Amino acid sequence: MTPAETVQIISLPDTNQEASTVFSLEGQLALITGGGTGLGFAIARSMVSAGARVVITGRREQPLRDAVAELGDKGHYMVNDVAERASLKELVSSIEATHGPIDILVNNAGINMKKPAVDVSDEDFDRIVHTNLNSVFSLTRICASRMLERQRGSIIMISSMAAYYGLDRVVAYAASKSAVEGMVKVLASEFSGKGVRVNAIAPGFIETPMTQTAMGGDPSRFARVISRTPMQKFGRPQDIGWAAVFLASEASRYVTGVSLPIDGGNSIGF
Repeated sequence: MTPAETVQIISLPDTNQEASTVFSLEGQLALITGGGTGLGFAIARSMVSAGARVVITGRREQPLRDAVAELGDKGHYMVNDVAERASLKELVSSIEATHGPIDILVNNAGINMKKPAVDVSDEDFDRIVHTNLNSVFSLTRICASRMLERQRGSIIMISSMAAYYGLDRVVAYAASKSAVEGMVKVLASEFSGKGVRVNAIAPGFIETPMTQTAMGGDPSRFARVISRTPMQKFGRPQDIGWAAVFLASEASRYVTGVSLPIDGGNSIGF
């Protein structure tokens, strides 16, 4: 090996950070779309517990008010529909003018529709993809442009088991989430060298009122889910919340471009 080909390995000092520090989000601001209920609220609650201030958004004001009342003085809200892409630049500008730079973006808001593929109209398909993919990219681009200037930030997408394997009757939703998975890889490759990490969480079957209603009326589907989930149980909303804290924190400083299944093994079950 010639001198020009010599590879030098630089040994960096071990900072030996405490767990309470490395997982802390103290001093950071998170924007969480669809944060008033369900998994979005669980993520907001976990991030507040980790020290972050959060701004949650959604279309309906009352659930946002109720959520902020529970989150305490570190919780704030703004009424916004992510599907109205023309409003997103003003949303981000207003949040940063009022609360400071956004350090963490969680693209949680999304919609679904269960219908046989042959019954899905072009309008149905476009509506799902517009909200779950097009709007996600628009908001991500706006936030990322500011994060890249500051050379720091964490962007977290919410994916789905529908992007991992074939789930019947959710063709538009699966297409949108599969596209989000691809977007994570591309954005991570473009942004990560400039201090902005991009990752996804893929929730499995989580105990929420919506899931309980759906499974309660479809016992055969419930049995199928449990049979292919090695942990033999549903997850809890806070399981998603703490995963988001990890991906936003210094603990995952060398993690980018991944999709993290929080699913009790469902994605690898048989």
